[in-house]
Amino acid sequence: MLKTLGAQIREFRRDSLITPVFMVLEVWMETIIPFLMASIIDDGVSVGNMRHIYAVGACMVVAACFSLFCGIMGGRYGARASTGFARNLRRAMYENIQTFSFSNIDKFSTAGLVTRLTTDVTNIQNAYQMILRMCVRSPITLICAMGMAFFISPRLAAVYLAAVIILGILLAIITVRAHHYFMEAFPKYDDLNASVQENVSAIRVVKAYVREEHEKKRFTAASDNICRMFLKAERIITYNSPAMQITVYSCILMISWLGAKMIVGSSLTTGELMSLLTYCMNIMMSLMMLSMVFVMITMSIASGKRICEVLEEKSDIVNPKDPDFCVADGSITFEHVTFRYNKTSARPVLDDINLTLGSGETIGIIGGTGSSKSSLVNLISRLYDVSDGRVLVGGKDVRTYDLDTLRNEVAVVLQNNVLFSGTIYENLRWGKKDATDEECKRACRLACADEFIERFPDGYNTYITQGGSNVSGGQRQRLCIARALLKQPKILILDDSTSAVDTATDQKIRRAFLQEIPNTTKLIIAQRISSVQEADRIIVLENGTLNGLGTHEELLETNEIYREVYESQTGGSRDFDEGGAA
Repeated sequence: MLKTLGAQIREFRRDSLITPVFMVLEVWMETIIPFLMASIIDDGVSVGNMRHIYAVGACMVVAACFSLFCGIMGGRYGARASTGFARNLRRAMYENIQTFSFSNIDKFSTAGLVTRLTTDVTNIQNAYQMILRMCVRSPITLICAMGMAFFISPRLAAVYLAAVIILGILLAIITVRAHHYFMEAFPKYDDLNASVQENVSAIRVVKAYVREEHEKKRFTAASDNICRMFLKAERIITYNSPAMQITVYSCILMISWLGAKMIVGSSLTTGELMSLLTYCMNIMMSLMMLSMVFVMITMSIASGKRICEVLEEKSDIVNPKDPDFCVADGSITFEHVTFRYNKTSARPVLDDINLTLGSGETIGIIGGTGSSKSSLVNLISRLYDVSDGRVLVGGKDVRTYDLDTLRNEVAVVLQNNVLFSGTIYENLRWGKKDATDEECKRACRLACADEFIERFPDGYNTYITQGGSNVSGGQRQRLCIARALLKQPKILILDDSTSAVDTATDQKIRRAFLQEIPNTTKLIIAQRISSVQEADRIIVLENGTLNGLGTHEELLETNEIYREVYESQTGGSRDFDEGGAA
């Protein structure tokens, strides 16, 4: 974990090294000041030597100013190092997430990734700054103050040593007990973020079903879980303060009592006693700061492990050593393809699929929910890799292609249509970043999106809110189809992407495809027979196996599943009337 996190310090190594140096210098100056104060009292105030008071006082001022300067510089460089470290962690995680295949992404929840990029990184940032400053300052202060105390009076310094040992044991017990609760608390942030994310993204559904109270209860439950864990941890941490105060005041009483007796016996001066009392506070405060560091480190260990999970996750889909950069055509072949999402799963999602699809063909794909229609087409652009067999595009195994090259030639319009915040033009140019206005408009005409875009006051410069919430489902689908068409792909996959479009518009889109992109292989996944019946061939899937392949007319005669679906969609009213006659 330390190696993984440490690699992200990079250009902030200099700041990370300079910060402890300034902390050491600051402590050194602070340690000298009580010693100089003792000299002023014993050799200046007691004998009335004003010259000595001025001289040593000037040295104290210089030491205090230098200590202040070192503290400021330590804070400055420490802040740069910790914030830069946090920036690099976020950037490294985000960049690594972009390399993930779908199977890698499936291992993490969206809420979990958001928590890692925000809360967990902030915990690491705070802990790192405390390590650079307090974790250096406190031990050095403890050692220097203890050394000066033994130099002044070994007998009284023994009281400090005993107090440090007792307090150190108490703080260690408190920290260890609190660690358990902090380890449990931070993963619960995922549940809280998930509750917020679901509520905000599905706010229309929540309101439509009047489930606000239910969502409030869910959020409150997740929030209370975190609160309870932190309360348990904080209850234990609160023992730090009374333990510290009891120890400090006991030391002050013991030193004052013993020191007074030693002053009377002329074995200790008043100035030395004053400096010893100052060192007492320095020692105890350094222990308190160390306990805070340990608590922060304890809190950040869980965050560090979660961050490392993302940083160390390697994509299971990578480019081959000598990839192909040219896809000859849009032909697709499945050779004995078997696929499992979970490699240890006994039952495959797709089982021994054999298909050959010609370039430029229009292929419909029909099947019930869970028949693995989306899984089949996801293998074409290598969003997942097959478990057994081969998928060929343009006559070559997809695993031999450069990933960017392959995916640029395969345009996919997924079931969940996603638009990003920005104008319509900006969303369309996700398909082709240098597309001209005319190219964008042509793609929209093919997708039958131009008819509603031109009704907007700002036309193609209309601003789309995040997720496309200010356009309807059908409009969102057509914009996503237009965006895919701008890629001018050799293969176009429509994964149930016209479900929110009326039948007439669906037919217009399919006819436009036939006329305008005849050389593009088109795979249309649909629930409506009307969306695929004009396809060159139709694939029927059942439970991950190939149940039928042929034209609409052939399947009506030979395939029972296809015929049942067709009859239920074209003659469903008869069943409804019979069921409702009672």
